[in-house]
Amino acid sequence: MKRKKRVLLMGNPNVGKSTVFNEITGSHQHTGNWTGKTVDIAKGEYYYKFSDYELIDLPGTYSLLSSSEEERLARDYLCFEDYDCVVCVVDATNLLRNLNLVLQVIEVTDRVVLLLNLADEARKKNIEVDIQGLSNFLGVPVVKATARSGKGINDLLEQVHLISNATVKNEAKTIFYLNDIESVVKQVQKALKSTIDTDKNLRFFALRLLENDESFNNSFKKHFGNDIFLNGTLRGNLNKAKYDLAQLGLSNDNYVKSITSSIFDITNSIVEHTVKQLPSKKEKREKALDKILMGKYTSIPVMLLLFGIVLWITIAGSNYPSDLLRTAFDSFEVWLADSMINLGVSQTIVSLFVNGVLRVLLWVVAVMLPPMAIFFPLFALLEDFGVLPRIAFNLDGAFERCGACGKQALTTCMGYGCNAVGVTGCRIIDSPRERLVAIITNSLSPCNGRFPLLIAIISMFFCSNSVLSAGILLGLIAVSMMMTFATSKVLTSTVLKGVSSSFVLELPPYRKPKILSLIGDTIREKIIFVLFRAVVVAAPAGLIIWVLANINIADTTLLCKIADVLDPVGHFIGLDGVMLLAFILGFPANEIVIPIALMAYLSTGEMGDYSTLESLKTILVDNGWTWVTALCTCIFSMFHFPCSTTLLTIWKETKSVKWTLLSVLTPLLTGVIICALINFIF
Repeated sequence: MKRKKRVLLMGNPNVGKSTVFNEITGSHQHTGNWTGKTVDIAKGEYYYKFSDYELIDLPGTYSLLSSSEEERLARDYLCFEDYDCVVCVVDATNLLRNLNLVLQVIEVTDRVVLLLNLADEARKKNIEVDIQGLSNFLGVPVVKATARSGKGINDLLEQVHLISNATVKNEAKTIFYLNDIESVVKQVQKALKSTIDTDKNLRFFALRLLENDESFNNSFKKHFGNDIFLNGTLRGNLNKAKYDLAQLGLSNDNYVKSITSSIFDITNSIVEHTVKQLPSKKEKREKALDKILMGKYTSIPVMLLLFGIVLWITIAGSNYPSDLLRTAFDSFEVWLADSMINLGVSQTIVSLFVNGVLRVLLWVVAVMLPPMAIFFPLFALLEDFGVLPRIAFNLDGAFERCGACGKQALTTCMGYGCNAVGVTGCRIIDSPRERLVAIITNSLSPCNGRFPLLIAIISMFFCSNSVLSAGILLGLIAVSMMMTFATSKVLTSTVLKGVSSSFVLELPPYRKPKILSLIGDTIREKIIFVLFRAVVVAAPAGLIIWVLANINIADTTLLCKIADVLDPVGHFIGLDGVMLLAFILGFPANEIVIPIALMAYLSTGEMGDYSTLESLKTILVDNGWTWVTALCTCIFSMFHFPCSTTLLTIWKETKSVKWTLLSVLTPLLTGVIICALINFIF
């Protein structure tokens, strides 16, 4: 059977690589792991001129001199796997940054096509690229395209076809480094020629082996044999070359710096000769926006204002659909209970199933779905437009000073929508140590499930004005951010010591979001994901809550008995036993804390809602609440153990009891200490 032609898709992050992949493969795609790796890669198939092709979308990378798992995968696939052509996707608006990777890919193989994507963006910015001149400099064909509209894709397929079938042969240019480096590279290259069998450029292998990069050496041994470095010729030439470099002061870091410096100089020269840019109105607008969003004095206030607007829209917009869902679910509960009774089911079973299991489950759906359906698309809108990366840029320095990774700024922001999504987002952090710091501290960010309780308490006990209430809420969020910084610093100074890693924070151009696609992706990847996990835990939790509220001991429900036992602990941290128990039983979802508390305060056997904030305040005050109780409840709502969905996600991400337990204790101890101090002072 004739083998499919295999084409690799490579490029920096945010250059439209996935758009190119989707445009070419359509629905003929799937995701899977490369053998022995844990990182997913996308694969797709297409047919062109009587030939079958397999397109492999490798993870985005800025360089082949990389350390993250995704970047190592891209490097190793390029160096050690079989393929017929490599498509390097670059951003036409930023060739200076993108060509670094292209030059390194060309060092591995000359079977390369350069796709100059985002040509429409370049045109809007009055950027002109000399396609023929760029092709002459690199020695590979260059295709201009706008992948999201499909322009240029047919030209790309034609060039890939010609190279894959050896109809044309590229004459990729060789990058020359310092003479001292060139001489030792030739020594190693000569030894490799008599030692290994590969269709890749031996010069690239020689360059990499001289770096002393353990990850590359391990991949090299895995592909060519564990005893490859025992070969006399290769070992001798390699050791002599490293010795010569050391004598010249070019060992290890100095060698890598010299290589990267040469590549950068060549990139600068190519861009200088092939790219012309004239001032454009769009560029001026973007610079004006950057002055506001990333200005020294304006960035933080504007960031808080944007976040406040998102919160206000989420809270105000979710009330009506939540009420509609609860009304519909209430009617469904009544109908279901009547139907079960008519079928002869006992009243106890009906109450247990309908008023216990089903009510908690439906309540979680009613209170979680509307806020998520509003917050996550708005959050994705900020990301798609280009605002979110700039917010991360503003917070990068603070996280770096705490010994954490700047990318934690992004995952922390994601946590304000849902901690479970924030924990999953920590995958973008390459360092396992720094990823753990981000995972453990993510629950210090109050998710949108805690906002209804916070807003209700703020409105009842501190300020009824909506604008001032929003200001107080933003103040609490600022406190949570400061605690995230402080806790990150403590973790990186104790159980998770280490040196902070550096990373390149991509600041994409401002773009008009694709609304429909954005909403679809958000629903599929975030809303359904979080809701499913919450529902899985809500059903058994509803059973437990019903049992506690309906089993009586000496004319008192078990729920009230446990609350009485917890009362001393609750009063120690400024709460009471009822609220402490409500937080514990609210483990499935933070939204059911207040309904559980009302069950205990009113001694009812089922969860019920309050009609108005005034009636709720009356119930709370009658049960001993003061403004100190209200403040401690707000603080403990922000800082306590993660909800069930988040905890399950932490376990899946860390696969460790130790780190999962620390993720519970970190926010819990934070909340206990702060609440105890407030209660002691006031």
